[in-house]
Parts: sequence; C-alpha cells; structure tokens
Amino acid sequence: MSLVTEKENVIGITVETKKKTRKGVFWPAFLVVGGGAVLGIVNNKMLAEISMNGFLGSLRGLGWLYQIISIVALVLVGILTFSKLGNVRLGGEDAKPKYPFPAWFAMALTGGIATGVITYGVNEPIIYFASIYGELKQTGVNPGTPLAAIYAMARSFYNWTFIPYAMYSLSGLVAAYVYFNRKKSLSVTATLTPLFGDKVTKGIWAGIVDTLAVLAIALGLASSLGAGLALVGSGIEATYGIKQGPVVWLVLTFVITAMFTFSALKGLDKGISRLSDINAKIFYIILIALIIIGPTLYILRTSTAGMAYWLQNFWIWGLDPIDIGGEALVMWWTLYDWAIWIAYAPLMGIFLAVISHGRTIREFMIVNWILPSVFGMIWFGIWGGTALYWQQHNVVDLATTIKNSGAVAGLWAFLANLPLGTIIIPVVMVTLMLSFAAGADSMVRTISSLCTVNIRHDEEPANWKKLLWALSIGTIAFVMVAFAGGVQGVDGVKYLAALGGSTVLFVFVLQVASAIKMFFMDRVE
Repeated sequence: MSLVTEKENVIGITVETKKKTRKGVFWPAFLVVGGGAVLGIVNNKMLAEISMNGFLGSLRGLGWLYQIISIVALVLVGILTFSKLGNVRLGGEDAKPKYPFPAWFAMALTGGIATGVITYGVNEPIIYFASIYGELKQTGVNPGTPLAAIYAMARSFYNWTFIPYAMYSLSGLVAAYVYFNRKKSLSVTATLTPLFGDKVTKGIWAGIVDTLAVLAIALGLASSLGAGLALVGSGIEATYGIKQGPVVWLVLTFVITAMFTFSALKGLDKGISRLSDINAKIFYIILIALIIIGPTLYILRTSTAGMAYWLQNFWIWGLDPIDIGGEALVMWWTLYDWAIWIAYAPLMGIFLAVISHGRTIREFMIVNWILPSVFGMIWFGIWGGTALYWQQHNVVDLATTIKNSGAVAGLWAFLANLPLGTIIIPVVMVTLMLSFAAGADSMVRTISSLCTVNIRHDEEPANWKKLLWALSIGTIAFVMVAFAGGVQGVDGVKYLAALGGSTVLFVFVLQVASAIKMFFMDRVE
C-alpha cells in the first residue's frame, strides 16, 4: 500500500468516525443527567432529596481525601513549574502555539471561573466576617471584629487561589502531555495510561472513567448555572423590585442557556475565544474602576494582613477536619469548593490542554495556575476589601441583606452603593451571564467531544450533542434553584456540586498518581 493510499485511508477513517457517538459514554451519562432533568420536572422534591443525601454523605465521608489530594496537587504543580521539567514543550520541540498570550489567558481564566468570583467576591468575605451561618463558631475568632475581617480575607484567598487552580492545572497538564507528547487519545481515560497502559483505554473501563467525568462536569455546570440564576434573580429583585421566583429564573435560564449554546455551536475560534476575550476585558475594567472608587489603603492593608494570616494557617486549614473547624465552615465552604473544582478538573483539563499546544510546561502553569490565582487574590482583595470596609464603617449593612435574602444577595446592595450604581448593576448582570456562558460553552464542547469517537483537538463535535447537553444542564439548574434553595438560597446548587465532585474524585486521585509516575518515574519526552 502506497503512502498516499495510507494517508487517504487515514483521512477516510477520520471523516467517517469523527462524528460517531461513543455510545458507552454518551448514553449512560445522558440517561443520568437527562433523567435527572426529567425527574426534576416530574418530582423536584425527590431530586432535591437525592442530591442532599449525596452531598452530606460524600463530604462527611470523603472530606479527608479531598483535603489530602488537594495539597498533593499543589505540591506537584509547584515542582513541575519551577524545576527543569518546566522547559518541556507540549507537542515537542518544534510545536508552535496557536493562540497569542492574551487570548490564551482569557480562555483559560474565563473558562475556569464561570460566575464564581462575581458571585462570592463580596458575599463570601461578609458571610465569614459576620459568621452568618455559623462559620466562625469553632475558630476562636469573634464575628464583626477587625480580626474577623482579616480572617474573612484570608479564608477567601485560601478557597479561591493556588489550591483550586492547582487541581485544574494538574489535570490539564496530564491531558495535554499524554495527547500531544505521548500521542494518546483526547480523553480522561487516556490520562490514566501512565498507570495502567493502553488497556485502560479499551473495553468497559474507558466508558466508565469518561462517563464519570462527563457526569461530574454536567452536575458542576448545572450548579454554577444555578448559582448564577439565584444571583441575577436576587439582583433583579433588589434593584428593580421584580420578585424573584420560578418565572424569573425560567426566563434567565432560557437567556443564559441560549448564550452559551450559541457560543458552543459557533466553535472554539469563532465563539468561545471571542466570548472569553470580551468577558476578560470586562473583568479588567471592573477591577480598575473598583480600585479607584474603593477604599484603596484599606484594601491594600487588609489584603496584606489577610495573606499573612492565610500563610500562617495554611496547613491547618488544608487538613482541618470537619469536627474541629465545624460543618458550617469546612463542609459548606471549603470542601464544597474542592468538590466543585474537582468536578470540573478532568474535563476542564481537556479544554486547557486543547488550547495549550506548543507551550512549555512552565508557560502552561503560569497561565493556568499562577496568573488565575493572582487574579483571584486581586479580585477578592478589591471586592471583598471594599465590602468589609463598608460593613465595618456602617456605610451599608451587607450582612443583614444576606441574612434576609440569601447567601448571594449582598452583591446588589454593594453595587447599589457605588457611584453610578444604576449603570454598573446592569453591566454586572450582563457580565454574570457572559461569565457563565464563557465557562459553559467550553465545557459543553468538551463534553460533546468526549462523547465522540476518535475526535481530534482541532475538530468540532456534532451540534446536536452540544444542544442536547446544554438543554439538560439548564433544566437541572433551574429545578435546583426553583425548588431546592434551602437556608442559603443556593443549597440545592451546592448539593449538585458535591455530587459532581464525588463522582470523579477517585478519577482525579488516579490522575495525580499518573502525573507522579509520568513526570518523576518515566522518561520525559
């Protein structure tokens, strides 16, 4: 057979199979997620109950494992970034990057944070400061004191910077290296080949591993969208007097789902990269505006003290058991955060891998670990610092707003107090929707790719798959916000996040083990 014929056969196989569905991944995952959407419509109480029991059981029983693996991931990415391994290029020495640095960073940043920093940049520090749900009960810190403000900043830094981004980065690096350098398939299962060899990519195990990853990210996306619905809904109520409820949430679900679905259908270059660029620029403008408007000196002083307190307590917080720190703090905040980051990690890792061809490991870690972590510190320092200053100086009572209206409601009272608040509030609402869309479009694309046979990183999966996953995720998010809000207003959303993390936790543990073997025991190419 001639070389030309071989090439033609390869091309023929690619054309023939690239749109075929991986039935062993698509159907089990879709039946669970789609079935959850249907169950939510038919019997929302049952869905909420199942999710709640899964949330409580997984975090109480597996909290210790979340804590250990998060610290191990952090140590590993630190070594990989600053050792000579950082010089290894993804795709080989001659590989060239496709995206310029600003576009690459915008996709990595907005794809990873979705609505999180906007949702909790104001709310989380105030919740800690006032111990609204009992977060400070077992810490020895008195609510409402200057120390409580420093503690609030420190704990926010801990939950939103270097540890969670280490999880994303490690999953992404393993996926990128096995795909570009070891020429394995673009799948979660392939990231386990350093441990188990190629046999893990064949037969039932390939389907099980990738199905778990799809389930995790689908539930994680639903939880993020649910938080976004609750937040925008509370903003509409606080600002325009339109009471939030199922009708408002349903309209928002349609709008936001339509945004990220359209972007995903447009593809990586025409949709996702452009939306990410717009979203990132809005983030930068908001930060600059707030540092000018806000109490700049207080922000700098509290952020500095918060960093010191965070570093001083780093290890005890990292391994703090629930019975010492208390469920209100450790389980409902830190472990919940770890669960949702791990839920995202395997498939977020594939997305980060796809856009990182031609970059060195050090460049990969700078863009996906260090810079997003620094961005998180700046964001919480500015937003959280301003909120804490206003709360302490009786400018606006954000704590009471949160107590009365739910865990995500403080943002709107905060924004209303800014100069030009009537203009800024709708801008932030649009930014929230763009933020979720910028994260969800990349993940819907990645889910659809994982459900497709032999797809390459530069090929688009079938549009019907993207549409189907987007609608299922939107439906579940709506149901959990509308019918399982709970005390915090977003309890149902948190249940979903923990379920997502627990479905893929052991896969992530194996990915960490793969990284150790591949980079420290095998020959690095």
